[in-house]
This record gives sequence, C-alpha cells and structure tokens, in this order.
Amino acid sequence: MIGYVTLGTNDLARAAAFYDTLLADIGAARAMEMERFVMWGTAPGQPALAVILPYDGQAATIGNGGMTALAVDSTEKVDRLHAKALALGGQDEGPAGPRGDSGFYAGYFRDLDGNKLAVYCYG
Repeated sequence: MIGYVTLGTNDLARAAAFYDTLLADIGAARAMEMERFVMWGTAPGQPALAVILPYDGQAATIGNGGMTALAVDSTEKVDRLHAKALALGGQDEGPAGPRGDSGFYAGYFRDLDGNKLAVYCYG
C-alpha cells in the first residue's frame, strides 16, 4: 500500500551518502534525483524511500512517533542492515531480534538526521 516515504534532511549530500551505502545491501539504488531530493527503490512500481530538503525552506525536524519500516526477507539482512546503519553513524533505537511470538524480527535505528527507521522480516 505504501508508494514512497520521504524523510526530511538538512544536509542532502550527507543523507544521500548514508542511504546509498545502507540501502545497497537490500538491492535498492537511486531511482530519482532532483535538486531537493534523492529517492531509492528496488524496482519501478515498488515502494521507495527518499530524503528531501523541506519545501518550505525551514529546517527539517524529526517526527515524534513517526517511523519508516524497511521490509527484507531474512533475519540475517535485518541484522546486517541494523549493524550497518550504526556503523554509518546512525543511533540504535532497539537491537535486532525477535519481537513477541508472531515471528516478527526487527531492528530499530535513527539516521543521521534523527529520523526513526525499522528494518524487519517475518519468519
């Protein structure tokens, strides 16, 4: 159902470098790029993630309670992406591991601008 998500940034080049490196692990590449934003995706018509300089020219701020979740197909990819986000300077918001008894496995982090993301899989 999600088409794309945008995350605000105050430093487009820094944010783009973070996501270029992080998202390469799950096969995502730059799908669109303009002066104010960069977007990554895995295939046309699939959900995408973008970083953007706010349209109103004001500083980007993080949303309290807002989170973007990146779906992957294995616990190993959850572990790897979570660890890579931290190695790239992201902040831990919850270690990778199982959550509850439903088979849900996730790790949580904040990017360099403070946006909260999760990487998860089932099974």
